[in-house]
Order: sequence, then C-alpha cells, then structure tokens
Amino acid sequence: MFLTSVAHAMGQMPAGGADGGQGGLMSFLPLILMFVIFYFLLIRPQQKKQKEMREMLKNLKRGDRILTGGGIYGRIDSITDDKVNVEIAPGVVITVMRSYVAGLADMVQAQAQNKKGKKADEAPKAVEKKAEEPKSDAPEEKK
Repeated sequence: MFLTSVAHAMGQMPAGGADGGQGGLMSFLPLILMFVIFYFLLIRPQQKKQKEMREMLKNLKRGDRILTGGGIYGRIDSITDDKVNVEIAPGVVITVMRSYVAGLADMVQAQAQNKKGKKADEAPKAVEKKAEEPKSDAPEEKK
C-alpha cells in the first residue's frame, strides 16, 4: 500500500527516455552562455590590461618619467631586477619596487588631459546657455 502511494507521488516518466538527456544539457545552456559573456566582457579585457602592464614594467629604462602607486612622480635613476631608484627632486632618490610603478608619467598625464578635455567641452556649453538668457532684473537704458 505504501509503495503504490510513493509511485503515484513520483509522477509519470517523460515520454521518450532519450529526450531526458537533452533536457539536462539544455538546462546548462544559460550557464554556459553567461560564462561566455563574462569572458568577453570581464576576463579577456583584464588579461589584456595585465599583459600591457607587464610589458611596460619590463621595458622601463633609465630616464623614463614614471608615476608610483603612491602618487609620486619621478625620473628613473637606475634599475635592478625588482627595484627602481627614482629621482623625485634634484639630489633626492628613493627606491621603490618595480611592481609599485603605476605607469609612465606621460601616459598618465595624457589620460588625465583626455578626461579634463571631455569635461572642458561640456563646460562652455553651460556658459553659453547662461550668456544667451536675457537678464530681466536689469532696467533697459533709453537713449
């Protein structure tokens, strides 16, 4: 008696046993699709950025102007395998880890100028709108 109630609770098996295997694969399709999207939107660009950073650190040479991770600008005085001596002022040399170099100063400044350039383009438009509006508070002079 107990076994018959359990059998009814389980319901009927799907028609065609071979189709049940495809249903399992189809349930994983959204998960696979999400992984592919994450790969192209997140993982691949990050790997490309890391590769560019490794190349930049490998190609550092004496005389390059750099920016450290702490925000200090300087010129490379000498380089060893994992350390960089940076001249931050005449006669003032500090030693930093090569991996602590954030980037070349020229490249960082160019990126900052691009960001400021976009904001600067937006600012004159706002000033022009204010200039076009007539002031109603000021009385007009008659000649």
